[in-house]
Amino acid sequence: MIDRLRGKLVEKNATEVVVDCNGVGYFVNISLHTYAHLPEGEAITLYTHLQVREDAHILYGFIDKMERAVFRMLISVSGIGTNTARTMLSSLHPDQVKQAIATSDVATIQSVKGIGAKTAQRVILDLKDKILKVFDIDATSATQSNTSKEEALSALETLGYARKQAEKVVAAIVKNQPDAGVETLIKEALKKL
Repeated sequence: MIDRLRGKLVEKNATEVVVDCNGVGYFVNISLHTYAHLPEGEAITLYTHLQVREDAHILYGFIDKMERAVFRMLISVSGIGTNTARTMLSSLHPDQVKQAIATSDVATIQSVKGIGAKTAQRVILDLKDKILKVFDIDATSATQSNTSKEEALSALETLGYARKQAEKVVAAIVKNQPDAGVETLIKEALKKL
């Protein structure tokens, strides 16, 4: 199995790249998260996952091992294929995916195109314990920060802000200040909205 590729980035698109490794160009499928972190035309390292099917060998590349680990966990869930997992990692930051699973946040997972309520619940049911154990997330603090986030989002919606826009702003604040309370989240969000 190909674990990683190190070479020159010769072609870069939002969903795939070509990496030249000693004269061999590898076509690698990527997420938007990985795309955002790739430099132009420089030597890069991608951590890979090789999917072997009857009709194809498909290579998926990730900017770091953590994103690849989340991808592999996602595809282990019945009903989640490689394209759905890649869409999840393109729509949400890998940390958001981990947090949503750890806090049983069905709405966040369901916000990804192509994932319904049953699939979102299956992802949480199958992966919650693995996510908490592998990434050493404290379940009580994850639930507490999720509660603060939800309360802040509800307050912002009441004030007339669109949920999608508010979610992005609040998520950015939570990333910088993980232990921020509801008041702090609302005040900081109002400055940015």
